[in-house]
Amino acid sequence: MGQAGVLGYVWTAAACVLAGVYLTGTLQEKRFAAAGTGMDPRRYGVLWLGIVTALWLVLLSASAEFSWLAFPLFFLHLHVLPRRVALLTIALMTAAVIAAQWASSGLAAPQPAMVIGPLFGAGFSIVTGLAYRALYREAERQRRAVDELRRTRTELAASQHDAGVLAERERLAREIHDTLAQGLSSIVLMARAAEKSLADGDAATAAARLALVRQTASENLSEARSFVRGLSSPQLQGASLLESLHRLCERTETTAAARGVRLRCRVELDGEPVDLPQPYRVTLLRAAEASLANVADHAGASNAVVTLAFLGSDVALDIYDDGVGFDPGTLAAQTAARTDGTGYGIRSLQQRVQELDGSLDLESAPGEGTVVAVRLPLREAAGRTGR
Repeated sequence: MGQAGVLGYVWTAAACVLAGVYLTGTLQEKRFAAAGTGMDPRRYGVLWLGIVTALWLVLLSASAEFSWLAFPLFFLHLHVLPRRVALLTIALMTAAVIAAQWASSGLAAPQPAMVIGPLFGAGFSIVTGLAYRALYREAERQRRAVDELRRTRTELAASQHDAGVLAERERLAREIHDTLAQGLSSIVLMARAAEKSLADGDAATAAARLALVRQTASENLSEARSFVRGLSSPQLQGASLLESLHRLCERTETTAAARGVRLRCRVELDGEPVDLPQPYRVTLLRAAEASLANVADHAGASNAVVTLAFLGSDVALDIYDDGVGFDPGTLAAQTAARTDGTGYGIRSLQQRVQELDGSLDLESAPGEGTVVAVRLPLREAAGRTGR
């Protein structure tokens, strides 16, 4: 075998080594990108590219035919190396291609095609590679924006869920306070009064008070079932707000009498009634219930007046009593000092009224009674019905 044959085997082996190194690096990079394992291209990419380029230069020195491998190598340099370094190495590789083609031609000077061809290929590779980089950066920016949007949407959904849970918890707390808690408080007081009547030997009065206990418990059971099902108060079903207020006054008088308290309660109407939306009716009824419960429990009053007024663009509910009164400035401190779970009524009522863009005013003074005034703005949805 001659020297030319041996050199042919050597160059063929070198070409196979180049192909093997290239394929190995490509497969390792793909494995790392797909599964996060294997060779880290950021750490070994430059070394791998240097080996591939060195083998290509060896082959180029043997034959100018390997000049065509420069074109894909340009893209590799743009992909692996920083931009300025890649432009420098591409310029050096282009010069090597021109020199190899000139040397293989045996001419005294390089032909224009030997220079223009490699320069055009290098320029095309640079423009294409930089455009790809720009598109890749834009795609990454959009991907990060989408990820941030997803995170924001997830956080917003979690925040809305927490707000919904808190709002529902507040709603249940208000309903429990305004219905069950007040009813149970009345039951406890009337049961004590019935026990006292039995101890005094007054069975008839005790029986009447126990009947009232049973009635109050039944009404509270209906209230509990209604707000668990998300329905309106049973006191408002099949009745207007005015009728419900009249029944509330009668029930307050009866409950107070069963506890040995003489309280006269009446309802007054001012203006032409309108058909109120359900949230308005519930809020006004709850305001009357909470206020009259406080009158019966704490005011020591003889008279209470509930005034429902329709004032054109507003509806107002005033609850007045001629009881002992108090200093409103001390209400917050007194409520905060309580440890028995009471004192929630005014705060609950304020929340109800604020949800309807209304106002709540509390006027009182020691020895001068108390007025609770609720005012709600009427919306166009409330049509006049004459009721």
